[in-house]
Amino acid sequence: LEQERLLDGRYGLQRVPGGRVAVPVLPERLSQLCLPAEVPCELLGIQDPVPSRAARRRSPAQRLREELRRLLGPGWSGELERDVPHAWQRHGDLVLLSEDSFRAEPWERLGSALWETVAAALGARRVARRGRVMPDGMRSPRVTLLLGQHGWVEHVDNGIRYTFDVTKCMFSPGNITEKLRVASLPCSGEVVVDLYAGIGYFTLPFLVHAGAAFVHACEWNSHAVEALHRSLVLNGVRDRCHIHSGDSRQLQLRDVADRVNLGLIPSSEEGWPVACRVLKKATGGVLHIHHNVETRPAPTPPQSAVLLAEQGSPEAAGPGGEARRGGEETLAARLRPEWQSWAEGTAARIQGLLAELHGRPWRSSVLCIEPVKSYAPHVHHLVLDLECRPVLP
Repeated sequence: LEQERLLDGRYGLQRVPGGRVAVPVLPERLSQLCLPAEVPCELLGIQDPVPSRAARRRSPAQRLREELRRLLGPGWSGELERDVPHAWQRHGDLVLLSEDSFRAEPWERLGSALWETVAAALGARRVARRGRVMPDGMRSPRVTLLLGQHGWVEHVDNGIRYTFDVTKCMFSPGNITEKLRVASLPCSGEVVVDLYAGIGYFTLPFLVHAGAAFVHACEWNSHAVEALHRSLVLNGVRDRCHIHSGDSRQLQLRDVADRVNLGLIPSSEEGWPVACRVLKKATGGVLHIHHNVETRPAPTPPQSAVLLAEQGSPEAAGPGGEARRGGEETLAARLRPEWQSWAEGTAARIQGLLAELHGRPWRSSVLCIEPVKSYAPHVHHLVLDLECRPVLP
């Protein structure tokens, strides 16, 4: 085709009513389009054109860069390209960009044209950009809505529908392993107290998948409370949850819980006395205690061990020399003394709090220590499952 340069390569031919075919033409080249007089044609605007095969093969990041190059034309430069994100969060029809995206002054001059281009390239309708988390005790996000009328989104995770306003609440995808574990716990018939509920990270898995009979959800951020309420309704479990709005340290509940979740980092220690008060005094229960634990760097292995790994030790490498899980578990085992020491110290503290509260002996047993994620080379977010029972006379 002599006029290929007039075609918009993002889209393919598309059948339209009346046995006709729509050909994608670049808007700025319409005036240059020359067709024989005997070929009937008309200008159509198609809301959702079919992407071309080449466009379908491109990654979203590639599409984004191509559209931005087209938008900027001669103004495109390598310096500006470094300002374009390679990754982003997606929540329904909203994309949430990182805080260092599109900060150079030329981007700001483009105004709404930039955000409309970003949305179109990424298949979204709304665009927002993260800022730094505010040090207000609630981890409130600094998020700017760049395109769209509101920040309410819906995120589906393990079959659970979470809804929240991205400009007012955070969603932490890094806790997925712990949310999945909570969803698998045998909580049928149990009453659970979630001392730091947020938007329902753990409250909802307890209710939807783990089968908890009832959850008392405590949260002091009013925006998170609203989000939690909406999510409970969305998932059909509103009648099995009571939201306690305010500081969980002032919670008036006592003697109600079979299980208590303390999902606050870097430490949930201020919630330990409350957790002890809400546990059933006759039977006790299980505490899930979150904490950031620092570990010493693992010593460098001796030269002989390194040589073994290089020669293909089955614990160190799999086919193609890729690290296998065995190696990860060996590293975890070296780190575990600090984890065990923290767990045993926490168990002793909780046992003492319970004995003082009830005026009789209690026992506390470490069920497991679950690593969630690392925040730094030697800081790990851990969850201790601690079983607490009164000692019978």
